[in-house]
Formats: sequence, structure tokens, C-alpha cells
Amino acid sequence: MTHFPLEGVTVVDLTQIYNGPYATYLLALAGATVIKIEPPGGESLRRRGVVGGAGLPFAMLNGAKESICLDLKSELGKRAFLDLVKDADVVVENFSPGAMDRLGLGCDRLREVNPALIYASSSGFGRSGPYRSYPAMDLTVQAMSGVMETTGFPDRPPVKAGPALCDFFAGIHLHSAILTALFDRARTGTPRRVEVAMQDAVYASLSSSLGLWWGGHGDSSVPPRTGNRHGGMAEAPYNVYPTSDGWVAVICVGEGHWRKLLATMGREDLGSDPRFADLKSRVAHIDLVDEIVSAWTSTLPKQEIFDRLMAAGVPAAPVRNLDEVVHDPNMHARGALQYQDHPDYGRIIVQQSPIRIDGLEPMTIPPSHALGADTAAILRARTGLSEDEIAQMIGG
Repeated sequence: MTHFPLEGVTVVDLTQIYNGPYATYLLALAGATVIKIEPPGGESLRRRGVVGGAGLPFAMLNGAKESICLDLKSELGKRAFLDLVKDADVVVENFSPGAMDRLGLGCDRLREVNPALIYASSSGFGRSGPYRSYPAMDLTVQAMSGVMETTGFPDRPPVKAGPALCDFFAGIHLHSAILTALFDRARTGTPRRVEVAMQDAVYASLSSSLGLWWGGHGDSSVPPRTGNRHGGMAEAPYNVYPTSDGWVAVICVGEGHWRKLLATMGREDLGSDPRFADLKSRVAHIDLVDEIVSAWTSTLPKQEIFDRLMAAGVPAAPVRNLDEVVHDPNMHARGALQYQDHPDYGRIIVQQSPIRIDGLEPMTIPPSHALGADTAAILRARTGLSEDEIAQMIGG
């Protein structure tokens, strides 16, 4: 029988949308019992399901969790919640700072009923500092954090990154913070309060752009957006190039890659050209480099270019659409993507945890539960509420 590393760990999950639910999803896939608590009507991401395929993200982030519905503004809901906390290892929330305190359910109150509790939270800008009260969503944090300013082309307005980077970067860090706190508690007996701010989590990803800014000594005239070129303008070639049927991404990290690319393109004659003698020279002539590479790629299909460059050992990839991505043979072969027959959405594809542990087969992911599907069973098993009170909550 497979033993998952977090079996026996109980997580009370108050999280919503992407940030927190991804952290608790990873915990669930590692074997933790995750009790997802939603307000009457469900959390925001579940409610988006009325719009087209917008229900898929909820299913992607909430499989392997139990679902209960509690009104934390009611006395009965608070009683039930505190009973759940008594035997929990972790409480996770990503409300705005102070929201739990205003409910009378902040960290200090929860520690009164469970002194060993790990309290984990995430917000846009953290629970300290001048921005703590700012409402935050992925879009606004992208704008505030520099992601938007560094995305796009220099002669066009800034644009948001396509993926919800700030939400998921924060979720990954929140997962790490919880595991760190669990490890520390096991070793020292000390329960920690941990938090992750979305703004903090995304900063390190600006490294290339910050290098360009620093190299210009903060000169505001340095273009903050480099399109598909390297964010620090420190690699050439590094771009997305046109093909006869689409686009292909190509990068040469070292001199070996550059020589192999020249050979593949049939342009060995450029190997002795001083304009391309080394990285610094190529960056200085980056427009010409891109022109030369584009002249070659534009004559061939993207798959043929990819095949040739893979054979030569040059980093490259065809730009693929989402249909190609969700049916990616590598991710399906590794079990990173998994088909799931969902009771609400039919046959869908969900993602497995990216974490692989030697000797441990990833679990088959149970579908996300209907809102409150486990309320009665969990309240009977884990709280002191009477049958009448449970019936009142479910009926209410």
C-alpha cells in the first residue's frame, strides 16, 4: 500500500481562487487530509463556473480535498470551525490581512484552542508595510511588482503575462512555507506562523530585467520591455522567430550553441565574422543576428526546424497552442497530466503535483467535490455539534 509523506497531517483550508488553493492542492497530493471550507454559495473560483469553461480551474486546484460549507459569520459556523481547528495541524487562508481577526478567528484565537497550530496566510502585499490594506489580485500585483512593465515590446504599452504568475508563485512559496513550518515543529516542537506576499514571491523572477536596469545604473531611458528577446539583453540569438507555418523559439547560451546553429543554417561563413565573434559582439549586433536567423527559419516549417536543432543540440522549441500543450506526450508519459472523469465537467485533464519522490507513485487524483458534499460527515466526525445543529447548518 502506498504511503504518502503527509499522511496524518490535517489541513483546514480557507483559501480561494488560485494562490492558496494551489498550495493546499500540493499538500493534498502529498497525502494530507485537506478540509476545504467555503462560504454559502461557494468560493469565488467555484462561482466562476457559470461562465463557459471557467469551472475547469476549480476542478484543477481542488481535487483530493474534502468540501464543507460554513458561514463563519454565524455563531454555529464559528463553533464548528474552532472544533475543526482543535485537531488540525495547519490552517491556511488567503484573505486580506486582518479579515480573520475581524471574524474573531485570527491566529491568536486559534492558538487558544490549538497551541500546536501552524497558521499560514498569503496576501498581495503582506500583513505589514504600507500596502497591507490594498486589495490584490494577480493583475494588480503584476502591475505593482514590475511584471507588467517588463512584459511586451519596447514601442508598445505594457501587457500582463498570460499565466497568473503572481498567484501561482505565491502558492508555491506558501506550500514551501507550510512544509518548512511542519519540519520545524517536528524538530523543535515550535509551531510557526508563516506568510507569503504575492509581491515578494514574484520579485526574484525579474532577475534578467533587473540586470538590464542595473547595468544602465537605473537609467529610465533603458527600455524595460524587450519583447521576446532576453530580459537582460544578455543573450543573442534569443528570440521567437517566424517559420513557414508559425513560430519557433531559439536561444544560444554559449559559443558551442552558436557554432552548431551556424552549421545547421549552412552559415559557417559567419564563424569568422568579428561582428559575431563572441557574446558581447553578438549582443551589440542583435538586430543583425535576428535578421540572419529569421531568414533561415522563415523558409521551413517549425517542426522541421525543431527536429534539426534538436539533432544539433541547439536549445529550441516550436511555439505551441493550448490544444497541443494539454495533449503533450511528455507530460502524459510522466503522469504530470492526468485524465479525470469529473461528475460536473465530464472527461477533463488535470495536473499532477510537479514534485516527484523516488519510490512513490503519484496518486490518482479524486475529482473536486460538490459544494458542501462532506459537510455532514466531517461535522459528525470532527466537531461536537449535535445532529440538530448539523441539520440546521446544512438546511440553512
